[in-house]
Amino acid sequence: MKVTFPLSLKISLWLLLNFVLLGAAGVAALVSQGGFGWAALIRGPAGERLMLLTQSVMAEVGAADPVQRTLTLASFGERYGATFYLFDHGGRALGGEPVDLPSPVLERLRSAPPPRGGPRPAFGPGPDLGPGPGPDERPGPRVGPPERSMEEGRIRFYVRTAAPDPDAHWLGVRTRLFGSGRPQPATLILRVPSSWVLFRLFDFQAWLVAAGTVFAFSVLFWLPLVHGITRALKRLTAATEQIAEGKFETRVATGRRDELGHLGESINSMAARLDSLVNGQKRFLGDVAHELGSPLGRLQVAIEILESRSDPGLASHVSDVREEVQQMTALVHELLTFTKAGLRPRTAELESVDLRKLVDELIAREAGTARIAVAVAADLRVRADAPLLGRALGNLVRNAVRYAGDHEPIVIDARVDGERVLLSVDDHGPGVPPEALSRLGEPFYRPEAARTRETGGVGLGLAIVRSAVAACGGEVHFANRTPRGFRAELRLLAG
Repeated sequence: MKVTFPLSLKISLWLLLNFVLLGAAGVAALVSQGGFGWAALIRGPAGERLMLLTQSVMAEVGAADPVQRTLTLASFGERYGATFYLFDHGGRALGGEPVDLPSPVLERLRSAPPPRGGPRPAFGPGPDLGPGPGPDERPGPRVGPPERSMEEGRIRFYVRTAAPDPDAHWLGVRTRLFGSGRPQPATLILRVPSSWVLFRLFDFQAWLVAAGTVFAFSVLFWLPLVHGITRALKRLTAATEQIAEGKFETRVATGRRDELGHLGESINSMAARLDSLVNGQKRFLGDVAHELGSPLGRLQVAIEILESRSDPGLASHVSDVREEVQQMTALVHELLTFTKAGLRPRTAELESVDLRKLVDELIAREAGTARIAVAVAADLRVRADAPLLGRALGNLVRNAVRYAGDHEPIVIDARVDGERVLLSVDDHGPGVPPEALSRLGEPFYRPEAARTRETGGVGLGLAIVRSAVAACGGEVHFANRTPRGFRAELRLLAG
């Protein structure tokens, strides 16, 4: 089965969902404090830093002359990466470099309320405060000596401008300019060139660093767990795939003391049990076939004697008996071959085999009158057990001759693919039903169309091929060809 949604991806997505929920909770907490966006942040607790900055600026420019104010504001601008201006509520510059304020900023500037005690108009609508008195109308910190009673810094506004006006963020804080005379209402305006500078201005960098640190720590904290689980599952998957291919000696590590470790122990127990059952079955078949060999040999001799001495009228009956005995003998022979291939030690030493020489000897023995084309390089070698490989290739050639010998030539082809040699036997016969391909190579299995006395066979030929090639450290793949024909491909180690 192809994995379309790996467990590692599931766990990673679950971790990501965890961070999304944490982020959503943070946003909800932020909105509950006054809304979302720069204007809401300025009105809320985050704007207190802006108020402290305003107090620091006004404490230094309060008693200075206009020239000194401009120098002081420029000094603050260099320190914070923004441009500072000081205006009265009518739009007249009180300090800072000359500037033409964008109309939205100028409109918000002129909406300042009059001093305490005079008529106070309703605060006009705006993108950050809304109609009527907003939450930032509460008394704020005072600039200057405590005895100065006018509420200062209580109104903050935010305007975002773009082309044709300068692309910038504009912040405004109501304050009072204390000089030698009467305190004068004023507004401190900051032009911030980018959102990143705003982050720095409100000291959000620390929050971003903290959030990034939490994220990185969480990933590093989860990573060993995710890696350990997925690595163990990959090992278990690889082991079960090898067991499914008949490599029952496969074992997995059982050092874990959790459910995956228990699963590994169960897989090892299953593999040992399957190894015992399958090899026991093959040994039993081999013993039975060996024991049947002698009685069948004596029976063949007896039939020959009977055939030479029987009445001519019984010749047809004796011939039928001889044919049945031959079928039984062929079955016993294939059983012996199958068990020998399947029980061969898996640690057998493989040797370098001249593939072209092996194919030529095989064709001379098995081809008969069939036309066989060979496309195998003269210097091509594979690592295999020569008798087992010859037996497997011989069964494939006999099958091709039996089912497709009357059609176009049978082709034996070999090519190098990395560290493997792909050896294929192609014919142009009828092929096999598509649903039977997955079962080819099972002992005693044959497609229904092949179960006739004329074609012969007992369903062990391809099982012998698979067992013999597996003992050589290779693999076998069967497929139908287009538009017709059958292909058996052996994937062997290059020698």
